Amino acid sequence: MNTNARVGTFVIGALVLLGLAVYYVGNEQWGRHTTPYKTYLKYAGGIGPGADVLFGGINVGRVNAVRAWDHDPTYIEILLDVKGGTPVNQKSVAKLGSVSLMSNPAVSITTGSHDAPLLKAGEAIPSEETVSLDDMARKLSGIADNADELITQVQGDLKQISARASVLLSNLNDVTGSANRQQLAGILSQANELLAAQSPRIDRITAQIESLTHDADDVVKKAGPLIDHADGAIVNVSSMVDQVRDPVKEDLVALKSTMDQAKNLITGLQVLVRSNDDNIHDALENIRIATENLDQLTDDTKQRPWSLIRIRQPPDRQVPK
Repeated sequence: MNTNARVGTFVIGALVLLGLAVYYVGNEQWGRHTTPYKTYLKYAGGIGPGADVLFGGINVGRVNAVRAWDHDPTYIEILLDVKGGTPVNQKSVAKLGSVSLMSNPAVSITTGSHDAPLLKAGEAIPSEETVSLDDMARKLSGIADNADELITQVQGDLKQISARASVLLSNLNDVTGSANRQQLAGILSQANELLAAQSPRIDRITAQIESLTHDADDVVKKAGPLIDHADGAIVNVSSMVDQVRDPVKEDLVALKSTMDQAKNLITGLQVLVRSNDDNIHDALENIRIATENLDQLTDDTKQRPWSLIRIRQPPDRQVPK
């Protein structure tokens, strides 16, 4: 036998051994140790016998057959051979998939749930439909048809918004103009000057009111010990207190009213300054009158302190003859 014949015999023998090895390995991997399952889809584009079966992205089997389902022709029945030991459970979902955009279509099975029971051999795997290329094309076509109308509508809305924004900016420029800013600054300056000018007088009024209140408290405290001396003194003091109480109450009510008026005037100064400049002089005049009244009341109290206790002035004592 020459050299060429020996080489040919060796090549043929190697090919036979390689085929036997491939057959044996394939039979060991996909033949005796596979579990049959099935699933049903309405669209099985590109899936055929021999297509890969992926479990969580891992190749675990092959598609055995693809055919129309006898019980419902609207579904495609797909028979699968999955590697034994693959934990396909009742929560697993079968759908069309692929490893990459350039790879062939495959049946992808999700891993499901850890607590779900495993499916038995021959049972159907729950399926989930995927969006086909035709559906995507139809949706894109509908979007393209409505794009012109949508763009026209958006352009109209943008024009309206732009016009309104221009009006708003113009109004803001008018409101924040130099004339309005100067006027507002002048009003605030006048209000500050008014408050600064009236603060000493208001403080003086408050101090005088506090002094009068303190004097009234002293009068009440001095009248208190007289009540504890005797029963007769109690009646007299009670009568005197009754006589003094009403004038004191009236004076205190008048003082409280004056304090309230002063507080209200202070609070309303800022509002009056901002709203009406003409009423500022009237408010100052009212404050001046109230101040004069309080000064007169203070002078009367200093000159005639007995008026806090007695209503009438006692008669002058006669010079003994």
